[in-house]
Amino acid sequence: MTSPSPADKPVGQKRPPASFLQAPRHMAELFWVFNHLTLLGVGGVLPFAQRILVEDKRWLSNEEFVEMLSLGQVLPGPNLINLALMVGQHFFGWRGAVVALAGMLAAPLVLIFVVAIAYAQYASTPAVARALQGMSAVVAGLVIAMAIKLFPAIRHDPSNWVWMGLAFVGVGLLHIDLLWVLIALGPIAVAWAWWRIRRA
Repeated sequence: MTSPSPADKPVGQKRPPASFLQAPRHMAELFWVFNHLTLLGVGGVLPFAQRILVEDKRWLSNEEFVEMLSLGQVLPGPNLINLALMVGQHFFGWRGAVVALAGMLAAPLVLIFVVAIAYAQYASTPAVARALQGMSAVVAGLVIAMAIKLFPAIRHDPSNWVWMGLAFVGVGLLHIDLLWVLIALGPIAVAWAWWRIRRA
């Protein structure tokens, strides 16, 4: 299956030339890529998702990844599960969504049982607690690195700075629950984008 042509994209959505982007050759490749992806990310899969889907496989442009990730974050459920469903559906319809989801969940379902048993036995051990704290710092660094890579996809629109600033003030400074920030800012940002597209 070939990726959609630029003519199929909505007005205002940027997409690299068709020769740059590729598509999964079959659903088995889709399954194994997401299976590999979920095993790479220990506590922080999204940075690996951006590198693999955009930079290595070239299945999505940076702009498409940002759009899918944004939608996945405002929908219920884990971000990467939502992203996998959207990527699978994008290329192979509902069958692709099922295959991508299966790839995301197959290995973790086995590993989580093993880890849960081990954690129940050794969680109170000081060395384990310090190791988990170190992993948290690494995950934070990976998320920051991903944000820096995705920044060029949104920096050209001045309104994006407004939404980022308001979200940062609400969550980071005022300590408002993320859900309420999304409920307050999400509909306004969507309405603003819809109005701008209509004008264009």
